[in-house]
Amino acid sequence: MKITYFGHASLGIEVGGKHILVDPFITGNPKASAIDINTLKADYILLTHAHGDHILDAEAIAKRTDATIVSNAEIASYYAQREIKAHPMNHGGSWQFDFGKVRYVNAIHSSSFPDGSYGGNPGGFVIESEHKNIYIAGDTALTYDMKLIPLRTELDLAILPIGNNFTMDVEDAIIASDFIECDKILGYHFDTFGYIEINHEEAIRKFFDKGKDLMLLEIGESIEL
Repeated sequence: MKITYFGHASLGIEVGGKHILVDPFITGNPKASAIDINTLKADYILLTHAHGDHILDAEAIAKRTDATIVSNAEIASYYAQREIKAHPMNHGGSWQFDFGKVRYVNAIHSSSFPDGSYGGNPGGFVIESEHKNIYIAGDTALTYDMKLIPLRTELDLAILPIGNNFTMDVEDAIIASDFIECDKILGYHFDTFGYIEINHEEAIRKFFDKGKDLMLLEIGESIEL
């Protein structure tokens, strides 16, 4: 499994011969100007919620690649009405895709499209694939529901927001890593704009002091599990 960071909360995942994009917000992010969305491959696009900084490039990429959008029922319906393939999910549900099993889990946030349309309830994704299991939290506060995840899935990596103001901060993300019983964390949703700028060295040190590994990738950088 290869995971590439495209800035903000945007990810590319290569697994099982398939290409997955998560929350593609790239053309609207000056920090990601080196990423050309017209070169990105996508078989699936996973959307955690409907905010513009998570769905901005989803429609354009889906129409170019014929990718299937996977999200909650309301978001899936929104794109299906635009003649885009979509797979609806809801909290607690899972589905076996050709790249692995995906479960839609709780997140505490808000969700509406930039045009004001209702975006349903926000969520996160647990992906079980190729003997590697990951949790993509989406935009969320710290929540006790995270404790439910390791009851079903032993995680190899968790991708957690750490930018504060709109989501968890670093300290809450450390507690979240305890809840999900995963000490290998990829941080995201930070530095894109002033509200969520963080001190990288301090964040990494705080995780290290708790015996945990926080990775902060450069935009375009990848890791392999």
